[in-house]
Amino acid sequence: MSRGEVRVAIINYGMGNLLSIATSLSRVGAQPAVINSINEAENFDAVVFPGVGAFKPAMAKLAENHVLVKRILEEKPVLGICLGMQLFYEGSEEGCSSGCFVEGLKVFKGYVRRLPNIVKVPHMGWNSIKVVKDSCPLFEDIPSGIYVYYAHSYATPPSEETAAITSYGIDFSAVVWRENIFGTQFHPEKSGKWGLKMLRNFVEFAGGYLKR
Repeated sequence: MSRGEVRVAIINYGMGNLLSIATSLSRVGAQPAVINSINEAENFDAVVFPGVGAFKPAMAKLAENHVLVKRILEEKPVLGICLGMQLFYEGSEEGCSSGCFVEGLKVFKGYVRRLPNIVKVPHMGWNSIKVVKDSCPLFEDIPSGIYVYYAHSYATPPSEETAAITSYGIDFSAVVWRENIFGTQFHPEKSGKWGLKMLRNFVEFAGGYLKR
């Protein structure tokens, strides 16, 4: 299956404009479409959980069909961007009072926490990533040390799924990966040529995954 035949669903949490990620996926040869209902995702080859919105309302949207969400995460190539990546964890401090967490999808162990007050929050702009797992398919022909674009106030600590880290007050997971599931805390659609290359690598991975 060629890249041009890979159909990618972008889940709309109802929170904002998803044109940028759709345009970037088109540029790397995919056939993207924004879907307003998770039920539509079954008709696509791969799924993007985008980085627009807040944790609690996004989880409420996905809870409309949690059985299907679980099946998608088990069966399809999936990319979570920023918030989308955070949704894969057990829970998040975002949108919750002190000492509690909003429940996540529980694909990865760990919790999303606010960046420390010793740095300016939100973390906005360019920062470098350090690749710690170069076997991750997203890094095909991409070196460690590249700069990518961030816009976030919450992050996850490094764990066994971490494929790259960034330092900003603390070390946090910049890229996570396990089998068919990928996440980037940064926005690849806003990260220039390297971000586009990562999206191309994801689309190529999805094309190969579907041939198995």
